[in-house]
Amino acid sequence: MIQFLVHEKADSVGVATVDITAGSEATGLYMDSQEELKVKALDDIPLGHKIALTDLATGGSVTKYGEDIGKVVAEIKKGNHVHIHNLKTKRW
Repeated sequence: MIQFLVHEKADSVGVATVDITAGSEATGLYMDSQEELKVKALDDIPLGHKIALTDLATGGSVTKYGEDIGKVVAEIKKGNHVHIHNLKTKRW
């Protein structure tokens, strides 16, 4: 079962299509190539929220749907929940 979607391989996060439980191996799908990928969830990832596909350093950028969506404000490990506690907009 597909649990998260990734728009393209350049994206650093996927979007949960179901609730993902911490410790589980989640299956995702690259929408551009239809390839599957697996990521071990380090946190609970609620439906509609982002899961990190790679480690992301503080000060770096997050890419979703091929677009830069913000700045990493706290270290993110592959499989972490990506949300307002570790990602901020660059607009302000």
